Amino acid sequence: MNSKRVALSLLIVFCLNISTVFCQDKPSIFNESSTAKKERMKWWTDARFGMFIHWGLYSLGARHEWLKHNEHMTNEEYQKYFTLFNPDHFEPGKWADEAKAAGMKYAVLTTKHHDGFCLFDSKFTDYKATNSPAKRDLVREYVNAFRAKGMKIGFYYSLLDWHHPDYTMDDVHPLTQTDTTQANYDRLNKGRDMAKYRKYLRDQITELLTNYGKIDVLWLDWTWGDDSKRGKHAEDWGAVELIKLVRKLQPGIIVNNRLGLNKYSDGGDFETPEQVSTAELEKYKGKTWETCQTFSGSWGYYRDETSWKTHRKLLDLLITSVANGGNLILNVGPTARGEFDYRAKYSLDSLSVWMHENSRSIYGCTTAPDGFEAPKDTKLTYNPGTKRLYVHIYNFVANSKLILPGYAGKIKYAQLLNDESEIAFTTEGNDVVLKMPKVAPPYEIPVIELFL
Repeated sequence: MNSKRVALSLLIVFCLNISTVFCQDKPSIFNESSTAKKERMKWWTDARFGMFIHWGLYSLGARHEWLKHNEHMTNEEYQKYFTLFNPDHFEPGKWADEAKAAGMKYAVLTTKHHDGFCLFDSKFTDYKATNSPAKRDLVREYVNAFRAKGMKIGFYYSLLDWHHPDYTMDDVHPLTQTDTTQANYDRLNKGRDMAKYRKYLRDQITELLTNYGKIDVLWLDWTWGDDSKRGKHAEDWGAVELIKLVRKLQPGIIVNNRLGLNKYSDGGDFETPEQVSTAELEKYKGKTWETCQTFSGSWGYYRDETSWKTHRKLLDLLITSVANGGNLILNVGPTARGEFDYRAKYSLDSLSVWMHENSRSIYGCTTAPDGFEAPKDTKLTYNPGTKRLYVHIYNFVANSKLILPGYAGKIKYAQLLNDESEIAFTTEGNDVVLKMPKVAPPYEIPVIELFL
């Protein structure tokens, strides 16, 4: 190669490198290519549907997982739940069976929630299930049971801790709710050392990611916005070093985005819109995300809760999530005895019937390609591997016609997904017209599978 060509080649390389630096919006923590990240997350994006499980001492109070905060309880007042926690009906194998039957591919359990109580046998605290009347490492039993059913394993861990003596005060701590003056903050923080709590946090994360085999998902919760003056931020957790530790201990793990590392391009693997409407989920199209939703209005077991989502609403959340390229993780709050309550079981059973017949429109699916418009009262999902498009019909009218606008020449076969029965169609101009069956399928939202 002559000198002019060498100089030209070096100039091109230099320009490309400069372009990369200036085009990159945010700095990165890890040197991971987009291809490597896509492969690491492939099982998760294919799964699309998971189970969240919020369970702890608050299940005895049975009036919201933020019970301690909402009622401004001291550690001493909250202690009664610790002395009584004995889930005699806890059989995680049953949980796994119900989750799997409902079509869920992974589960995430609260190993420690904001109240600081640990469901696992940690060496760094006495405030744990093995010291309660339960006398069991409940996390280990969960891991063994769900892994035996072929499900992926996830851990939730709260960065907050309303029990630890070194956790400094913030604006959601139970003891700051009745007196928000600076003097009260100063009084309560006397003798507390957040550096010691950061070490505690790292030690417990190390236990969770070392003692239970391969962990597939870590859900860390949560960090305040940058404008919060009395909240916790990334530096309070030592977030950069913490996520480095996580990836060192479990290189293939997937981590959510609640460590407060938004200024980094890889400070979290997925966004987490919480309890939002299906209309809001459309804003996340093109991103990597998972919406966390409850069957009812609270995460922990709430005996008197009345705002339970209907079967149709749950299906809509799942379909809309996939239609916009995201995941849905649905939460169950087991009772103090360790069971899913009857309303949760009913919801899971209703999902299991639909998913048994229609899950092909969910697993491995994403947003429909450009050029495919969803007809009125329908939503589309698409499997790029099989090149099949799924039409979810929200208002099925038997013995009618469904017009697919602009689909002419794009379809070679159509069928009902639940029984693979053929759907006849004709072409009229640029449109395809599907002839609906004389009898509606027995599903809240039937699905038509189109072979492209």
